[in-house]
Amino acid sequence: FSVPCSAILSSYLLGERLNLLGKLGCMLSLVGSTVMVIHAPEDEEVTTLDEMLSKLKEPGFLTYAAILLAVCFLLIFYLAPRYGQTNILIYLTICSVIGAFSVSSVKGLGIAIKGFFAGRPVLQHPLTWILVITLVASITTQINYLNKSLDIFNTSLVFPIYYVLFTTIVITTSIILFKEWVTMTVVDIIGTVCGFLTIILGVFLLHAFKDMDIGLGNLPQVLQNEQQAPVTRDDKNILIEVDNSSIAPEDNPKVFMLYT
Repeated sequence: FSVPCSAILSSYLLGERLNLLGKLGCMLSLVGSTVMVIHAPEDEEVTTLDEMLSKLKEPGFLTYAAILLAVCFLLIFYLAPRYGQTNILIYLTICSVIGAFSVSSVKGLGIAIKGFFAGRPVLQHPLTWILVITLVASITTQINYLNKSLDIFNTSLVFPIYYVLFTTIVITTSIILFKEWVTMTVVDIIGTVCGFLTIILGVFLLHAFKDMDIGLGNLPQVLQNEQQAPVTRDDKNILIEVDNSSIAPEDNPKVFMLYT
């Protein structure tokens, strides 16, 4: 509910306007994300820090984490200083990519907290402190760039796009970390792909038409203006009109005849 709530609150409290296509984009983003979550496989049961460490050390996840870090460094040190003030996706992509590490850290710390109350020596395990440091660093980075994005761009645009990107990255991370794709059926794969395409359509409607004044009240007027758009004529017709206009009737010489 963060997407419609942020759009409604930014409209009433901050005076930011979200047109009809933007509202439809928010709804499509929510529908697509919901479909992806419904068809996403369940988490593999991990009960100890040792099991979590073995998952984190697998080559597939290490490669995926290295790619995310490379993308994050590229965005922070190269693209953000150049295009961050004009492109809304730069800062939000940084927040979403870093979110993959924060969610994984929360998953591991949840296991550590359960083990602590169960009497296990989780405080002596080095993974616990690695997860704490990773969580603090990732959340701090997310808050920093999310605030930068909110200072520049419309709140009703920031939260839906961030929600979609963050959800997509987190689901992808969970699938790779816990190998959930192995248990996915054909129906779940089709549902996930359809949900992702719905998200793309929603974000496109939200971002591409954000500057257009389209609402339920002026929708008939907008459609009427589109129908009454001037017809584009080729150069031949324009030249003919120009040549004909140069010999106007009032410019022709007048002859007067007198009869006696």
